[in-house]
Amino acid sequence: MENGEVPEDANENCPGPQSESAGKSDSCQGCPNQEACATAPKGPDPDLVAIAERMATVKHKILILSGKGGVGKSTFSAQLSFALASLDFQVGLLDIDICGPSIPKMLGLEGQDIHQSNLGWSPIYVESNLGVMSVGFMLPNPDEAVIWRGPRKNGLIKQFLKDVHWGELDFLVVDAPPGTSDEHISIVQFLQATGIDGAIIVTTPQQVSLIDVRKEVSFCKKVGVEVLGVVENMSGLSQPLTDFKVFDSSAGGAAEMCQEMGVPFLGKVPLDPQLCKAAEEGRSCFEGQSCRVSAPVLRGMIEKLLKVKEWNQDELQHAENGRV
Repeated sequence: MENGEVPEDANENCPGPQSESAGKSDSCQGCPNQEACATAPKGPDPDLVAIAERMATVKHKILILSGKGGVGKSTFSAQLSFALASLDFQVGLLDIDICGPSIPKMLGLEGQDIHQSNLGWSPIYVESNLGVMSVGFMLPNPDEAVIWRGPRKNGLIKQFLKDVHWGELDFLVVDAPPGTSDEHISIVQFLQATGIDGAIIVTTPQQVSLIDVRKEVSFCKKVGVEVLGVVENMSGLSQPLTDFKVFDSSAGGAAEMCQEMGVPFLGKVPLDPQLCKAAEEGRSCFEGQSCRVSAPVLRGMIEKLLKVKEWNQDELQHAENGRV
């Protein structure tokens, strides 16, 4: 639905996703996009100017997506952010998983509160070059359920984009919820003017996960977001047992799916108990030698992404001189 384009699977006589009657007219009844169109922002939005001004100081924006929950998307987002920060990049991690914000836990920031200044909301900093923003910092109780409809979720995402003062960033990593719902449509529309470098999609080798990843790839193509690559997580168990696999990838797994759908495959991350422990403890898997199996794989994916995308020469120099 890039630039208000009518979705391919829309009903006949679709009024268009930017129309005031989108999702509400008689012709919208039964359309698979009805709810998303009804709740998505429409028409000229003055807040988009404020968002564009904020994002003007952000060089690259990367979405982290998944078709299903529980595939390690937030773990990957956290470790990607840790890795980029350790390469001396200025990094921001934005958690827009409104109903299931796990980023504060995975960055070791539980119990932190958001502070405001005359410049806007201040991110919570793990390190001087790694800032984080999440609805998890706004909940009075970590066990509190966030029971919000689409418009309120969209409103908070917009507020994050226009009110958070990130300063100069090399990378803004956006951890999105699973699926292709309001939050995904909103983040794409809100950032449309400033551009999104692309999306990394996280899956597991199971066919039941790959079925939904195909939908995620389709979503990206429809809204004009480049798929930077697919990560197959939990791809085998790191244990001293020969050829022991937790999930069966004999049907080809994510690599075969990427070949079929014409998107890059970044690689496989093994199911490493030490990586799980690092996420639970809110620390980088690149510190010390505990994550001996998963850390080199993740490092290789990140360096591959930097080189393939040919991001500017200074950034490439960071990757070569400051290995994680």
